[in-house]
Amino acid sequence: MGHFSISDLEQLSGIKAHTIRIWEQRYGILQPVRTATNIRTYCEDDLRRLLNVATLCGQGYRISQIAKLSEQELASTVISCNESNHNYCQHVNGLLAAMLEMNECQLVHLLNQAIARNGFEEAILRVAYPFLQRIGVMWQAGTVNPAQEHLVTNLLRQKLMAATDSLPPVTPATARRWVLFLPEREMHELALLFMNYVLRARGQHVLYLGQNLPVMELAAVCATYRPHAALTVMTAVPERDEVQGFVNQLSELCPDIALYLYGPLAQLAFDLPPNATRLALITDFIALADATATPCSLRKTNVKQA
Repeated sequence: MGHFSISDLEQLSGIKAHTIRIWEQRYGILQPVRTATNIRTYCEDDLRRLLNVATLCGQGYRISQIAKLSEQELASTVISCNESNHNYCQHVNGLLAAMLEMNECQLVHLLNQAIARNGFEEAILRVAYPFLQRIGVMWQAGTVNPAQEHLVTNLLRQKLMAATDSLPPVTPATARRWVLFLPEREMHELALLFMNYVLRARGQHVLYLGQNLPVMELAAVCATYRPHAALTVMTAVPERDEVQGFVNQLSELCPDIALYLYGPLAQLAFDLPPNATRLALITDFIALADATATPCSLRKTNVKQA
């Protein structure tokens, strides 16, 4: 499946291309295939091996030691290292290697480890988000197939929903109220699910409407639920030339509440209505949630959750 250039390996593993070439020549770590024009290309097995090698190097192993390990020994050593590994980058490398193997058990094990060690929010921010960013790079290069991407997305979705379900219920009458939704035809839900968790963990009530909501429904929702704010994430929808019209329509349908816009399309240059705010980073949203949280719920957000 797919071929990687040496620059792809550098970007995905964090190992400099010059170092990769030296490791090839001295230790035979990788076995690239050369094109007719003498350009190195690498397969999934090469990337997986390099990710494992990078993990062990990050744990203090010498490349001369690693080069002597069989594939089975390499994998088992990486697993044992991950048991005590506190390095986020190395943890992401382990997840990538497990994804390439379609190793669902190892993916779940590594995610559970990160959550148990760091707490749920920290694990999402420091491990899951960088992991998804690496997958995005591989997707653009055509080196991740839909099955691999769906495996990861659905595992993370399960974790987000389970963690949210474990939170204590919030009474809407006594809490700040939010409506969370994705635009019609928008299906990229992970960021919105995490925002749902963040708000609920801080004692705020969320009416979670999820994917693919026809925008005209918001007027009736606001009239009935009377939220303080609405939040949407724009990743692939609407079309770039339709973003301004979509945002204006949101403001017209919900003129009396705060509107928060997040996602790649929210960063485009367009005029913001008076009641709309653009969120550039997920940490900007967390700061907003902290600022509007109840003091009691805010103290609980740092408690680690399995």
